[in-house]
Amino acid sequence: MRPRSSVPGLIAPLILASIVCAVPRANAQAQGAAAPVRTARQAAPIDITGYWVAFVTEDWRFRMITPPKGDYTRVPLTPEGRKVADAWDPAADEAAGNQCKAFGAAAIMRVPGRVHITWQDDNTLHIDSDAGMQTRALNFAASAPPAERTWQGHSTARWDTASQSLIATTGNMRAGYLRWNGVPYSENAAMTEYFDISPLPDGGRLLVVTTTVEDSRFLQRSFVVSSHFKQERDGSKWNPTPCTARW
Repeated sequence: MRPRSSVPGLIAPLILASIVCAVPRANAQAQGAAAPVRTARQAAPIDITGYWVAFVTEDWRFRMITPPKGDYTRVPLTPEGRKVADAWDPAADEAAGNQCKAFGAAAIMRVPGRVHITWQDDNTLHIDSDAGMQTRALNFAASAPPAERTWQGHSTARWDTASQSLIATTGNMRAGYLRWNGVPYSENAAMTEYFDISPLPDGGRLLVVTTTVEDSRFLQRSFVVSSHFKQERDGSKWNPTPCTARW
């Protein structure tokens, strides 16, 4: 008589062992499967792209015309900052090629005019201004600032989904003016901005940019302003003009 095979008796234990081994592998595969990374454009809780025109609702006399020399009302300047403002000389700025000192990042959103906001790529927003013909880049992806300081500096951005705001921080700026009449900020200034969208009764949209400038050299405390822009249908009124030291 042939010996009885023991194989059938091993089938159940082998199946059970296979299941037990498969569970950790399945869990490991599930844990190792990373969720797809969304770009800043895909993750945007609001859309701020398009053409926008300045809607001047505050500080009209500081924004629409050049204030008198020495008028730095409501700007918390240090004694050194007041000294610089009192020495403002637009002709000297022009001679030195510094016509854009009032069009730097810390002031450009206060300049009456239009801005055009577009996605340069999936992780970089561009803000072009027709006044002064400036271009800002808001970088959602990590990037190193350029070796040289620029008027628009280096900006990093992120979405705050809780408030549905775009938050941008900017540094590495050239020294410039907070107002046309030489009210200064230094190259060590740092800026934080909040970009928000509000609906208008007529169905339009308002872009609200709240800006905080910190500058231990020229400012005694934070300088905070809020700038409003109404959205336009298209770029038919877009009118780029170069920087000027006299407004």
